[in-house]
Amino acid sequence: MTATRGSVRNALPLVPFFVFLVIFLIIPTLTVINGSVSTNGTYNLDKIRALGDSAALGALGKSVLLSAVTAVIGAVLGAVLSWLIVSSAPTSVFRRVVTSICSVLAQFGGVALAFAFIATIGYSGVLTNWFRTSSGIDLYGTGWLYSVTGLMLVYTYFQIPLMVIVFLPALEGLRVQWREAAVSLGATSRQYWTQVAGPLLAPAFLGATLLLFANSFAAYATAAALVSQGNPILPLMIRTAMTSEVVLGQAGFAYALAFEMIIVVAIIMVGYGLLVRRTSRWLR
Repeated sequence: MTATRGSVRNALPLVPFFVFLVIFLIIPTLTVINGSVSTNGTYNLDKIRALGDSAALGALGKSVLLSAVTAVIGAVLGAVLSWLIVSSAPTSVFRRVVTSICSVLAQFGGVALAFAFIATIGYSGVLTNWFRTSSGIDLYGTGWLYSVTGLMLVYTYFQIPLMVIVFLPALEGLRVQWREAAVSLGATSRQYWTQVAGPLLAPAFLGATLLLFANSFAAYATAAALVSQGNPILPLMIRTAMTSEVVLGQAGFAYALAFEMIIVVAIIMVGYGLLVRRTSRWLR
């Protein structure tokens, strides 16, 4: 009895977390699943079958492409920046400043980020006007900033600092003794990175890349502020299905699209969790 009371007492601080989880994750997820397979109380798979339409498949393909490109670019550049941070002294100004900036920029998104790019390289942006008057180069072009290409640039802006935050602990977990042991056995710097550090860091790097993919795949506010017409990616197609005044009764299709996104993100996060578990074995 005493052990049971102790277990209940230890679990009490977790109650607010579970309440939050139920209200903002479990209930919305169940609502989406129910809405995607039911119509006025009748269960069917009509909305799920509609996901095979060319428009829905096109939006899914562009969302995957956008997420994959920004995840890979953000992971590579973020890993390089993380290595530069780790290579500097722990108390150096460079390390503290860059880490602080990355912590801020990783959370800088939504409408504010979209406005920043519009004000910089939009039709009347600062850089656009400067290049236009000084060299005759039109950065705006045909409006590429408001397409999937522009979203790739904007998303990469917050993917790189997020990679630094996620991947930096793995780099810091590399022990100096491992390198010293490799050198003492005659290994070169290249052999150390390819045969010791590389295999150790690979799960952390791949896991961080998957996290960046999920982060980009689910992003909405920045794309909604930049792209006012068309549905190049799934979040914007969901918006149109929910708010369109031209084609009514598309809320169920929006639920199906959201269910599709949940499945993709769930698969990505399961892979991320498995890779993080593998990384945690040598970070202890």
